[in-house]
Amino acid sequence: MPDTLYNLPLNLSLLVFLLGCVALDLLFGDPRDWPHPVRLIGKLLERLEGWAKSFFLGPRIGGALSVAAVALGCALMVRLLTGLPLVGEILALYLGYAGLALGCLVRETNTVLALLEGGRLAAARAHLAGLVSRDTEDMTEDEVCRALGETLAENFNDGFVAPLFWLCIMGPAALWAYKAVSTVDSMWGYRTQRFEELGKAGARADDILAWLPARLAAISIWATGWLLLRPAAWERIARDARSMDSPNAGWPMSAAAHVAGVSMGGPTRYFGEIKDKPFLGPLGVSWSPARIRGMLRTLLPAALLCTVFLTITGSYLGWWNLG
Repeated sequence: MPDTLYNLPLNLSLLVFLLGCVALDLLFGDPRDWPHPVRLIGKLLERLEGWAKSFFLGPRIGGALSVAAVALGCALMVRLLTGLPLVGEILALYLGYAGLALGCLVRETNTVLALLEGGRLAAARAHLAGLVSRDTEDMTEDEVCRALGETLAENFNDGFVAPLFWLCIMGPAALWAYKAVSTVDSMWGYRTQRFEELGKAGARADDILAWLPARLAAISIWATGWLLLRPAAWERIARDARSMDSPNAGWPMSAAAHVAGVSMGGPTRYFGEIKDKPFLGPLGVSWSPARIRGMLRTLLPAALLCTVFLTITGSYLGWWNLG
């Protein structure tokens, strides 16, 4: 029988473990000189790309097989590592923490903001280029801030809420299966000649796995807005979110835009071509570093709400155990 907390059947060791993963992420983020597992997955996908494209049943099937193999392989490897005697729980803690990216996202955002506030627009563009896939070379300060705000909102789900959801509900193995799928989507999920067929399976799998977390992320941002006396109408958030091509990305972005009182979307340059994205949030408001800092003051409490809800839910369900 699990331990109890205030008469709730919570697994206390699991609850402490999950909270520890979140705390380590916020404290340490992603040290650049560490061999992060996502980088290893990325190198594996680079090697698989040629094979998947030349697969005899076509690149779409080759891409699907690659997604399945990498996701299942990651889950199996993590399950084996976390089941090792003596070191298994330590590895589980590291892999749980390493799968979360809120600390890294906040640090990278603050770096770009510091460059902008110091008048170093060119350096801010260059640093932003490592965070987004859009073209940054000729961006104005307003455009840099908009791109930063959009990636901050979207990755609030992709880099934190969704991986935390799978960690809490199913454990580190499920977390890394999700991270593998997410990495496939981030590398192959472009509608270009190179990736159009190859990335379809990864994009669809990512849509499915992130569907519920994306809406949870939006609800947490919306609720935080009310708690901070910056209320936004849920009907408008949902309306704008559904206008996006992606079934998930629009939800945290729309919620963040409405709560922050700014507009996301619009004409955006990718790989030299302009893509007209739907507008999210109120129109006619200029972006600035102060707006981004306001978003951070909303997203961090929203992350706390998600953490409390998901860690307690995972500990209550008890669908997996350490070791």
